[in-house]
Amino acid sequence: MNPMRSILWGSLVAIGVLVALLVWNQSPPGGGSPREALLVYCAAGLKPAVEAAAKDYEREQRVPVQLQYSGSGTLLNNLKVARRGDVFIPADGGFVDLGRSQGLLAEVLPVARMTAVIAVAKGNPKGIRSIRDLTRDGVRVSLGNPDSVAVGTVARTVLSRSGDWAALSQRATVFKPTVQDVANDVKLGAVDAGIVWDVTLRAYPELEGVSDPAMASAQSEVSVCVLRSSVQATEALRFARYLSARDRGLKRFQEAGFRVLPGDVWKARPSVLFYSGSVNRLAAEPTLKEFEQREGIDITRVYNGCGILTAQIRAGQRPDAYFACDVSFMETVQNGFQPAVALARTPLVVAVRKGNPKAIGGLADLARGSLKVGLCQEDQSALGALSARLLRSAGLWEAVKANVVVQSPTGDLLVHQLRSGGLDAALVYGANTAAVADSVDTVALSGPGTLAIQPYAVSRDSDHAQLMSRLLSALESEESRKRFVAAGFQWKEPSP
Repeated sequence: MNPMRSILWGSLVAIGVLVALLVWNQSPPGGGSPREALLVYCAAGLKPAVEAAAKDYEREQRVPVQLQYSGSGTLLNNLKVARRGDVFIPADGGFVDLGRSQGLLAEVLPVARMTAVIAVAKGNPKGIRSIRDLTRDGVRVSLGNPDSVAVGTVARTVLSRSGDWAALSQRATVFKPTVQDVANDVKLGAVDAGIVWDVTLRAYPELEGVSDPAMASAQSEVSVCVLRSSVQATEALRFARYLSARDRGLKRFQEAGFRVLPGDVWKARPSVLFYSGSVNRLAAEPTLKEFEQREGIDITRVYNGCGILTAQIRAGQRPDAYFACDVSFMETVQNGFQPAVALARTPLVVAVRKGNPKAIGGLADLARGSLKVGLCQEDQSALGALSARLLRSAGLWEAVKANVVVQSPTGDLLVHQLRSGGLDAALVYGANTAAVADSVDTVALSGPGTLAIQPYAVSRDSDHAQLMSRLLSALESEESRKRFVAAGFQWKEPSP
């Protein structure tokens, strides 16, 4: 073969191999299109932990992560202008609250905590023991800018309460744009002391920390926030889940000296089990589908009568979350779940055929002879248990039971029987009838025992408790509220 041709072919092969390697390095596991780099805005004081975790993520998931560091307030101000990026990691919850109020943040995943301390040179040559020592003559102090640096903001808040901020801020030698700049000032001898995070000292062996009771409450919670501006929200959420996972990102935070918060087990695509009473299905399902798609997860739904569901839970089944038809069927398994949150309410009603041809006016009429009545099964359904309790308290249980021709585990099945002509009346939830108002009328009931409350709770044993808590937030959203109201529910009372 011609030597020049051999060289040419060899060069082409080499170029092909390099291109293939570049594509492979940016391709997700299992193939697919190269993933776009994630743009992450991170408080400078968090750099050691976040940078290490981001490198782990790039190696495992083959997704490039572009990190930009500055003070939390500076980053937030930049976000307001740029309206681009995927993730924001501030060094204090105050900037999370501000970002939410400005409509910049979507999901927020708590990660860790840290505390502000006084940084001095090793051996503490100036003998600084308290905040008030920083205002002595001859003591030079560096502080983080309280309007843009989290450690400065937290210090100002706490020391304003103790009455120390005015004197300290007036005597400060310099205000710096990041916590590292404050630490560097102390390290280089430009100042005698500065206020930094306790975790910052891990990177500065030349420094030591001084605690002061006035600073005991100067604590910060670090969270990973997905930006509303993200055009790849699912990938941004996956990275946020990685950073907050107890067997991934939280290890890096712990190594850097942070006090980490409880985190989920890492899965690139988690699978979770969701139990729900059947009455919630119509209203909840659109939110579940949206949540599943946005988070990039799989939700196995089990809709059934709550008596059946709680029996399965007591027998050893462990759903990651349980959305009950009524609080009475949450109470029987509550010890396996975190505190429940009431989401919606629906009244018990008597459902009748359109026009109410049997002229049923209330609960007592269900005891009239010749009526065909439907009830839910007491042992399989919250509705059945509530119905039985209501009829017994009214002294009507035996008389109405004599007219019962259909018993089912869910109210929807009773409504179907009513519409097909198999029943004259059925005791159901109001929400069971909202979608069939063209063919079914309802008779309102009042008094104790006529209102069911639907609570949601996350399992204490779930490996994805934080994920299921975010599902709760999705179910509490304004869009979800509209769906529940449209489906015939009353929404929960506003939080005080």
